[in-house]
Amino acid sequence: MMSPKDPVKKLGVNIDHIATVRQARRGSEPSVPEAALEAERGGADGITVHLREDRRHIQDSDVFELSRKIRVPLNLEMSISSEILKIALKVVPEKACLVPEKRQEITTEGGLNLFRKRTQLRRAIDALLKKETEVSLFIDPDEKQIREAARLGVPAIEIHTGAYANAENRVRNGELERIRRSAELGAELGLRVHAGHGLNYENIFPLLEIPEIREFNIGHSIVSRALFVGIVKSVAEMKKIIVGGR
Repeated sequence: MMSPKDPVKKLGVNIDHIATVRQARRGSEPSVPEAALEAERGGADGITVHLREDRRHIQDSDVFELSRKIRVPLNLEMSISSEILKIALKVVPEKACLVPEKRQEITTEGGLNLFRKRTQLRRAIDALLKKETEVSLFIDPDEKQIREAARLGVPAIEIHTGAYANAENRVRNGELERIRRSAELGAELGLRVHAGHGLNYENIFPLLEIPEIREFNIGHSIVSRALFVGIVKSVAEMKKIIVGGR
């Protein structure tokens, strides 16, 4: 559990799957902006959306509307494609998290390989930083990737926690240790450390014991819980866990 002297950890709420439900009918319900405002009421410190190249859930109009309506920072998850970058530079979100993307994947399967598409990656980072958008890189808990992130000059990284979330027993303990070491290294290199992917109301507790992780981005489990209790309560429950631990 965090000590009283520790900075409060933050919760970014990913609302992609509100849009997933809407896109099932290609209509206007449920409203993505209203979901974001409900998440704010529940205590969200930020709203995260992933504008995918195939537009399977979040649409361009959602991003622009969110940027106008929400009061907390907008964190735009995005690929480094020129099309998506162009939109991001028009929206100018407070934060942008660069992520890998494959059309055939159900959800993001892993972190960026920072040693590929270097020119395109560098161009995206520089353009976003010039707009004063805080850039983070979504990477696996891997020493080489973290050191490369620091060399690229970004202010933050988001550690991909999917392998940890999907593992069991001793394998999970090993994945947890990888995350712990990666968070420590990131902080040593001057990076702000975030974490996300596959986290829920149970498996997040061990990660709260890692003081270097300052922000968690969580979506699917919060939206799933909201089906039963509503968005305000589902967000408030997660925020209470993150701020207070066990």
